[in-house]
Amino acid sequence: MFERPAAGEKAVLVQMDLGAGDFAERLEEFRLLATSAGAQPVATISGRRGRPDPATFAGKGKVEEIVATAASAGADLVLFNHELSPAQQRNLERASNLRVIDRTALILDIFALRARSHEGKLQVELAQLEHLMTRLVRGWTHLERQKGGIGLRGPGEKQLETDRRLLGKRVALLKSRLKQLERQRAVRRKGRSRGEVLSVSLVGYTNAGKSTLFNALTKAGAYAADQLFATLDTTSRKLYVPTCELESGRSGCQVVLSDTVGFIRDLPHALVAAFHATLEETTQADLLLHVVDAASPDREQQIQAVAQVLAEIGAADVPQVVVWNKIDLTGVGPGVERDECDNIARVRVSARTGAGLDLLRAALAEMSRKLTASIEFKDTQPQNDIHDYRHTDVAQ
Repeated sequence: MFERPAAGEKAVLVQMDLGAGDFAERLEEFRLLATSAGAQPVATISGRRGRPDPATFAGKGKVEEIVATAASAGADLVLFNHELSPAQQRNLERASNLRVIDRTALILDIFALRARSHEGKLQVELAQLEHLMTRLVRGWTHLERQKGGIGLRGPGEKQLETDRRLLGKRVALLKSRLKQLERQRAVRRKGRSRGEVLSVSLVGYTNAGKSTLFNALTKAGAYAADQLFATLDTTSRKLYVPTCELESGRSGCQVVLSDTVGFIRDLPHALVAAFHATLEETTQADLLLHVVDAASPDREQQIQAVAQVLAEIGAADVPQVVVWNKIDLTGVGPGVERDECDNIARVRVSARTGAGLDLLRAALAEMSRKLTASIEFKDTQPQNDIHDYRHTDVAQ
């Protein structure tokens, strides 16, 4: 449905080593991003710099190498694994006579490729337009003069100003539509709250196996693939956890499990803002299942990247259980690990083989009992004491 031809545009990949570490892992992730967007990497350019060059990011000598490599490889575009300023992008395009795409634009392109729901498409378009508005001059330098001529005489507005004005109107319209969808989502959350349903969100680095785990637990049949950002649209399903009955006076335990968009290091701020309504499912959840690719050599950096995004969207204080996924690729068996207070800290599973899923369900039952007890305890306290208890409300 959203696959691009296998023989995509030929691309030269550029990644500079600025001393941040994990260079090889970042480069491999960049290759996956490029192929996920439909590009065909034909060459890789790298080099060390103390800091980015203000004019071209890579420096004059490295730009000459990029131009020569692109010409010999017959490349169609140049992809940078860095965020470029509008001026840097413009200078690189003039030097190479090729399209230059930075990391932010590449991720936005993948999101546009994957979006399927109406809300997802609106969110992606909003992020793309807001990114475009900062660099309109890149493609319109020939229209900086005043419009004129037969049929073109107007109020004296430059073409560039007209484009910015039209884009501004479109951005305002998209924000209005997304605000309406956000209100509808809030109504659904209130309905779940009245039914005293535990709200659980799957979070994690992109391609960690969230959708595969979601399908294994709920039999939902959500789209899952070995590619970056396979899931953009939040999908929610009810999950029955029968062991919740053991210590609860209720007739069973209903959990609403939500599969959300994956995170990535250096996630564009425009995307975080545009996907506010979708990500709010995470901030309003009672519990987060942080899915980690246990087989990835870069897993610790991925965990940190997810923590940074959770902090950015205001979900850092939501109770969290780490799900160590893909243990079938590591040789480690399923199990439950607890902290010094005997709370569940990590559950080892394989969503693909089903190993450890019974332990994860039991962990959900245990967390549900604790959160329910915390909610009931809070309800017995005076109203002015409510702020003393960390995130014990069910999703609003």
